[in-house]
Amino acid sequence: MPDTSEPVRPRYYVTTPIYYVNDKPHIGHAYTTLACDVLARFKRLDGHDVHFLTGTDEHGQKVQQAAEAAGIDPLTFCDGVSRNFRDLAVTLGCTNDDFIRTTEPRHHAAVTALWQRLRETGDIYLGEYEGWYSVRDEAFWLESELTDGPNGTKLAPTGAPVVLTREPSYFFKLSAWGEKLLAFYDQHPDFIGPSSRRNEVISFVKGGLRDLSVSRTSVSWGIPVPGDPKHTIYVWLDALTNYMSAVGYPDITAESYQRFWPANLHMVGKDIVRFHAVYWPAFLLAAGLAPPQRVFAHGWWTNEGQKISKSLGNVIDPLELVTTYGLDQVRYFLMREVPFGQDGDFSRKALIQRINGDLANDLGNLAQRSLSMIAKNLDGVMPTPGDFDAEDTAILARMDGLLADQRRAYDTQEFHIGLTSLWGAIGAVNSYFTAQAPWALKKTDPARMATVLYVTAEAIRQAAILVQPLMPTSAALLLDQLGVAAEARGFDQLGAAGRLVPGTALPAPQGVFPRWVDEAPAA
Repeated sequence: MPDTSEPVRPRYYVTTPIYYVNDKPHIGHAYTTLACDVLARFKRLDGHDVHFLTGTDEHGQKVQQAAEAAGIDPLTFCDGVSRNFRDLAVTLGCTNDDFIRTTEPRHHAAVTALWQRLRETGDIYLGEYEGWYSVRDEAFWLESELTDGPNGTKLAPTGAPVVLTREPSYFFKLSAWGEKLLAFYDQHPDFIGPSSRRNEVISFVKGGLRDLSVSRTSVSWGIPVPGDPKHTIYVWLDALTNYMSAVGYPDITAESYQRFWPANLHMVGKDIVRFHAVYWPAFLLAAGLAPPQRVFAHGWWTNEGQKISKSLGNVIDPLELVTTYGLDQVRYFLMREVPFGQDGDFSRKALIQRINGDLANDLGNLAQRSLSMIAKNLDGVMPTPGDFDAEDTAILARMDGLLADQRRAYDTQEFHIGLTSLWGAIGAVNSYFTAQAPWALKKTDPARMATVLYVTAEAIRQAAILVQPLMPTSAALLLDQLGVAAEARGFDQLGAAGRLVPGTALPAPQGVFPRWVDEAPAA
């Protein structure tokens, strides 16, 4: 009998960090979540079985203090702020498959199980901790990492104040994992990206690791240590476990765990790369569990050249950006403007330049001009091309070859490189269209005009398919106008496999990317 089973699709598990609920979402949260959504959409279009996770980190001293300041209990406080982050994902058009909260029972069970496993292996022991702790960072810092602040205070590298803390504590034997981690990094050279962050982490580990305090007796809002409820599990050991609790841990036989763990990618900001690339793999290796395959740390945004801070009043509200400029436009700008992994400066002028240049001019105007010619001169029917000449073949070959470039860029989180390659091809199509001058061919060689319009429309089809991860709504409008069926929009339809069908009746063309003039979209 023939095999009628579906082929096994490659799986892809991508996560944002879980966001701390002591404040409302800002551009940094939007940036990380958007990058993961773009990657998740890309992988789905490329035939992968994708699981995309985001969520909120709801335990720890900062949350406890914020709830007290608001005059409500911690869980009620978390319910409200967590909803803001869930709403942000919806506003950004994100396609996350799950949203986890560290106050959920499934997460409590996973953290407790991991703790017990680390106790069984002897990697956690009871002692006493004295050191410098930052409530804002929920992190301990070495004295050598501190700087002097005002009025005799000490500051962490993040600028957060620290206090000298002394209390009984359980410790994780991180000091025993230095050489093992260095060997792991050597065996997995792509584990940390970009290379600047990899070098930073390796330098930190080579400097020597101290045992890590993993419980607090002065914080009650969290998961109690099994068998010793006077202690609360350190918020980072708690939080990091979410990546496994969301896929079924501690049941390692669960279908979801077997299917998606280890994660393919943890996307994080550069300020928390140490927790994800040092502490997390050490916890997992000590517990006999597989570490994630890759951790990528992106950079930070400034606002019009200034560091973003509430005190300066220049916090960028992602919801306001989407309302003002449009969702797809904001998604495109954030992924295109800055080499992903580096710091970047946000400016409204640059955003408008991208909207008018890349979107309205390069892609939108090309589509509007060519499709309008088909509507006007060919009765709105996809033309039948004649024989392709060298210029036609070159354009089609360039578009056909784009997927390989895009895959390399997305797999290394170099979104800007993929988009530069794609827009370079779109620029080549614009040059081809202008040089071929189909408006002149209408009078001298109508058959050649039909071929040029077909080649241009086919190039737009492939560009529209490839921009779906960034601009799903706009791409859908373009593909609708080209008569491309919903089931023919995956990456398996790129190239010759999905060529436009001559004779297809097309809807009336409409503009997809309005230009901006004087801070307002043109009609």
